[in-house]
Amino acid sequence: MGLLKDLQDHAAQTFREQWTTRAGQVVPSPTDLKLSNDAVEFDRATVLYADLTGSTNMVDTLGWQKAAEIYKTFLFCSGKIIRDSGGVITSYDGDRVMAVFIGSTQTSDAAICGLKINWAVQSVINPALSKQYAGNTFTVSQVVGIDTSSIRAARTGVRGDNDIVWVGRAANYAAKLTEIKLPQRTWITEDAYNRLRDKAKFGGNPNQNMWKQFSWTQQNDIPVYGSTYWWAVSN
Repeated sequence: MGLLKDLQDHAAQTFREQWTTRAGQVVPSPTDLKLSNDAVEFDRATVLYADLTGSTNMVDTLGWQKAAEIYKTFLFCSGKIIRDSGGVITSYDGDRVMAVFIGSTQTSDAAICGLKINWAVQSVINPALSKQYAGNTFTVSQVVGIDTSSIRAARTGVRGDNDIVWVGRAANYAAKLTEIKLPQRTWITEDAYNRLRDKAKFGGNPNQNMWKQFSWTQQNDIPVYGSTYWWAVSN
């Protein structure tokens, strides 16, 4: 079969084929889904994206070796914190990681996870970078985006080389929130904010709301909430 015929047949079959769906109880792996129109549905799941900022400039100014060290350290710390917080890592994409949280405390777990990543960047990664490289003036920074919504997981790609695509607002908004260029390091949508438990909403001494409301100008001025707070990682 020629390449063109293969592409045409797959497109026609995908648009013609009926979907089979089932309710999700756990975050699926690619092998849990068929390559045909098969999807796992979640009435609600919370998606987190953790993204390094200024990574292109980082490579240009620091060189590939130091940039790679920062990438590796950031993604390792983020991944470990995500797993410890109850999230499931669904993909690494260059300088960022995506995770999905499910369960009754999913939005609070994701929000606290974002605050812990902020702490790790400030209290682990940057001090280690400066300790290793005398005279270092570069500061690692990140943005975490979080949203919650109904979502579907489907398998995509070609046989032998495929992954899961997450279809739903939470995946799109969480990724787009990382593009906000303000001092706040952790961003959540209003839907996520309204589902936070007090533990994830209030902190500091004296106890106060850790989240400030903004209008998301890039998304029709819908309300979103940003935080400059961090949450220390304990042993």
